[in-house]
Amino acid sequence: MTIMFNKTPSSAAGDRLPPRVRFTGLSAGHPGRPVLEQLDGEIPALAVTALIGPNGSGKSTLLGVLAGVIRPTAGEVRHSGTRPPAFVPQRGAVGDTLPLTVRQTVEMGRWGERGPWRRLTRRDRTVVDEVMERLGITALAARQLGELSGGQRQRTLMAQGLAQESDLLLLDEPATGLDPEGRERTAALLTELVADGVTLVHATHDMDAARAADTCLLLRDGRLAGQGPPDRLLTPTALAHLWQPV
Repeated sequence: MTIMFNKTPSSAAGDRLPPRVRFTGLSAGHPGRPVLEQLDGEIPALAVTALIGPNGSGKSTLLGVLAGVIRPTAGEVRHSGTRPPAFVPQRGAVGDTLPLTVRQTVEMGRWGERGPWRRLTRRDRTVVDEVMERLGITALAARQLGELSGGQRQRTLMAQGLAQESDLLLLDEPATGLDPEGRERTAALLTELVADGVTLVHATHDMDAARAADTCLLLRDGRLAGQGPPDRLLTPTALAHLWQPV
């Protein structure tokens, strides 16, 4: 198993950018209980990639492998960037009982630069201020995580991810539990981030969000069932097969 980070080569105007991530023969899981099996695929740079599949198909595990928090059991993952990815888990993965304010949670996104026990610099504080403003949570700075609504909590976790200033942002079900306005706001943010030079990957059950992506990866029972643009991939026949019991 191999995880590699390489500097992205410069390309002439009009040349196709190399993939931000490429994985070959990728398997991951637990001893005796594989989750991903022999995946070959890529994440295009400066684009939105949607991961689609039923619960248990391996979407969260694939995000964890791309983020570097889950080690593959076989295969190779090759990153073309030099900065670690920023991973935003499902909001339920962060405990409500943690005694953290919204601002403290976002500030944790700077620990990769500073370390958890060092004081933030002026630039760190500026970055935190800017991402909180961008996500509309500045007024919530002193609130405890456990006091937040689902949408407020999700925006806080996304702000923590943005505070890492990575060029690869991995989101696990970012719109789950959000109202229509929150989903629209999240979709608009994803578009803005790509324009700012960020590559985005998000797992979703929302077909509208998937159709708005640049490309999709379909996962079924831990295997890659398809990869390509949503207008070609997300057909009624393909989706019916995807959710058909194995």
